[in-house]
Amino acid sequence: MDCVYKNPSAPIEERVKDLLSRMTLDEKIGQMTQIERGVATLSVITELSIGSILSVGGSAPYEDAPSEAWADMVDGFQKAALGSRLGIPLLYGVDAIHGNNNVYGATIFPQNVGLGATRDADLAQKIGMVTALEVRACGINYNFAPCVAVCKDPRWGRCYESYGEETELIRKMTSIVTGLQGQPPPGYPKNYPFLSGSDKVVACAKHFVGDGGTERGINEGNTISSYDDLERIHIAPYIDCISQGVCTVMASYSKWNGCHLHASHFLLTEVLKEKLGFKGFVITDSEALDRLYHPHGSNYDQSILTAINAGIDMVMVPFRYQLFLDHLRCLVESGKIPMTRIDDAVERILRVKFVSGAFENPLSDRSLLDTVGCNHHRELARVAVRKSLVLLKNGKDITKPFLPLDRKAKRILLAGKHADDLGFQCGGWTKTWEGMGGRITIGTTILDAMKDAVGGETEVVYEENPSPDTFASQDFSYSIVVVGEPPYCESGGDSQDLRIPLGGEELISLVADRVPTLVILISGRPLYIEPLLLEKMDAFVAAWLPGTEGAGITDVIFGDFEFQGRLPMTWFKSVDQLPMHQERNSYEPLFPFGYGLTSKNKVL
Repeated sequence: MDCVYKNPSAPIEERVKDLLSRMTLDEKIGQMTQIERGVATLSVITELSIGSILSVGGSAPYEDAPSEAWADMVDGFQKAALGSRLGIPLLYGVDAIHGNNNVYGATIFPQNVGLGATRDADLAQKIGMVTALEVRACGINYNFAPCVAVCKDPRWGRCYESYGEETELIRKMTSIVTGLQGQPPPGYPKNYPFLSGSDKVVACAKHFVGDGGTERGINEGNTISSYDDLERIHIAPYIDCISQGVCTVMASYSKWNGCHLHASHFLLTEVLKEKLGFKGFVITDSEALDRLYHPHGSNYDQSILTAINAGIDMVMVPFRYQLFLDHLRCLVESGKIPMTRIDDAVERILRVKFVSGAFENPLSDRSLLDTVGCNHHRELARVAVRKSLVLLKNGKDITKPFLPLDRKAKRILLAGKHADDLGFQCGGWTKTWEGMGGRITIGTTILDAMKDAVGGETEVVYEENPSPDTFASQDFSYSIVVVGEPPYCESGGDSQDLRIPLGGEELISLVADRVPTLVILISGRPLYIEPLLLEKMDAFVAAWLPGTEGAGITDVIFGDFEFQGRLPMTWFKSVDQLPMHQERNSYEPLFPFGYGLTSKNKVL
């Protein structure tokens, strides 16, 4: 207790000031550095006073490592940090953007676009609470979520990470911040970082700012707008996050009017920190400085100089940490980056570490391990799936609804790869960065759920790719065709045509021409639907990327629960109309923003 910073009863700002006064330049720039677990040796952590470690998408202790193995690994890193000269604990970060999606056996929730369809702020908060528990069970205390982008164009490869196209909808769903971090008590300092206990995680509002508004939906592209529009449309959700005590904000890869966000002193410092009063720390996106001025990093000095002076506090390196540290040290020693800027960055990082309780509870709480993938959490995910489903068509005659389906029908055809592929059901950012197909974790596919939902006298015939012969030899009461997108992420998901991939259109036509058909679309966004194709369908449901709990779909299509979801994005008629959202002057959609039917064909 000779050191104020080690006294948990001392005011946080006094602890920050005391610890900062004891730090060398090398220890300060070490705290500003976040490195990948694959290069994070124990000696590097201890000797360089590294401030944070992350797992990039798919980086795990080993294949299908359970939460306990993650906790063992993180605790090992944390002990190395505690063994450094000043004993400053780590923040360990992961992208747990729809549940703790990196970890085998965790509960995987619908991607954000599906949660936007629920419009349920309480549900988002509960999902945040559950995600925090399953992340903390791994010993991890920092989550790069939520994404509060306002997606104005579904061609964007990160569309599914957004809750939708309307600012007010995004603002409503920022309640997930309170779920992740806890609820600040009455009288808590305004805009001050907050975290309520060892079962919560440091949250990160991202990507500041305008990432969902780029031209033609190009990932990492350019958002062209006035400042007033940027503030009204894209900055507004950050105000809500900051008011809930969000601890960190991640800068966007994208540009605003041609200026890289990572280089914008105006937006990062003058707006975010000064105007909005944000007192947590600003972190880069992964390897953002490597690509700031040149894709191969030939202007690395200039990238570091510009970004740090613009207001970046922590840099997600994540691999070339020694090169970064050397360049940053030289820039400080030469006076090009003032010591006041370094001290401000480190104060912000230390403030979050003290607020988070990392000094008092640096190691994992093994009592949380039993919560991972537990029935209670999976039931919440199943509820989220139910509420996210949007019924867009129900019957070729509106007076004769096709849904709910008869679970006692004699024989049902279930078709399409997406009907029995858990990885496709979860989408990107699941197990790996891009996501992958197959039984990648523990969960229930639509086929699994169908078998459980129908009566004992009903035969479910599953064919991934039926042929005309399928119908010649069997008599089906009706069919369910499940089509959609394969997993993708970021720029790999950018699409200029938005057609249903993997032969989905042909499969719908083949089946719907022969049997009454419900089409379920598994996708991260609205896709192009030809008018004739829509006409062939007897019913059409947008299921988004529902995650591990496929039974949430059968709960609704068989009528145990009513449809509640409403479109979080405008469903366009043609890609030529894009960008198409309700703020545009010409608005003639296939289905408007907010559209959704009940099983009785009542518009919600």
